[in-house]
Amino acid sequence: MDTHIADAISRPCLIRLTERVVCLRFETMKVVSALEAVRCLLDRGRISPGDTVIDSSSGIYAYALALACHRFGLRCRIVGSTTVDETLRLQLEILGAELERMPPSGSLELDQNRRVRRIEEILREHPEYHWMRQYHDGIHYLGYRGVAERIAEEVGTAGLTVVGGVGSGASTGALASHLRGYSEEVRLVGVQPFGSVTFGGQHVSDPDIIIAGIGSSIPFDNVDHTLYDTIHWVSFEAALAGSVELLRSHAVFAGLSSGAAYLAANWEDSLDGEGTVLFVAADTGHRYAESVFAHHRRARDVRGLAPHEVDTVDGLAHPWSRMEWGRRPPE
Repeated sequence: MDTHIADAISRPCLIRLTERVVCLRFETMKVVSALEAVRCLLDRGRISPGDTVIDSSSGIYAYALALACHRFGLRCRIVGSTTVDETLRLQLEILGAELERMPPSGSLELDQNRRVRRIEEILREHPEYHWMRQYHDGIHYLGYRGVAERIAEEVGTAGLTVVGGVGSGASTGALASHLRGYSEEVRLVGVQPFGSVTFGGQHVSDPDIIIAGIGSSIPFDNVDHTLYDTIHWVSFEAALAGSVELLRSHAVFAGLSSGAAYLAANWEDSLDGEGTVLFVAADTGHRYAESVFAHHRRARDVRGLAPHEVDTVDGLAHPWSRMEWGRRPPE
């Protein structure tokens, strides 16, 4: 029996959707990394109960870190973006986390840089705070070891392809790192939004939205490009279609990045008739009710969608592009 809700939330569900496609479904994925990172920092003596930890977040990590702090008796401070909605704000407040939201910005790059600058200002005032640095500290890889062990045990690693958002690099990158301890042949397929700098797609913008959680307008040190075999760039329009189809066909109510990963996973499955394709559904669909699921009637039929196959990022095109990355470093 669990003694804290964070422990329960940190365990994902494994759902076999078809003979070869499996969904790794989290309620809130970043609880896995935040919980283990905080536990490790405590064990190493870098922080102690009662200390304050701080980080920047567009939403999901804020909740994960607040739960980890509640679990271990720490104070939590978040510099958040305007994407932190009222439901999350209330949860953070009641959990005892201090949230400072940045003013609205028309640029994701400006928003992310502004949040980092604000953290640096706070740290100058409070050097005793510990900055979690979710985008840059490899400690966030540790929590996925147990998830990888479970995948290896229940799904196996022979012919396995893992598909999911790149984001900070500490989810799909960590899973691949741990799974390749069982088999170096495990393939990793990363999903990016158009406009993200991580794999060089910043020159193609998305007129609707940059999909939160899987892309970035600033470089992330936790992303190891040499782990990724293939990259898919998915637009809001295509990700919306994937999210709606995932719910309609399999009753899995998951977020926008999950819809993008589902779309990419089905395509990878269609290319190779052997092995298992496992995709990551990072969160539930609740915070996307108005922005995504309310528009389900206009969602495109996923059967009519296919990626543009490109050799270089110069060829990226909406609504969906795919490139063999080949585990190489960034250009």
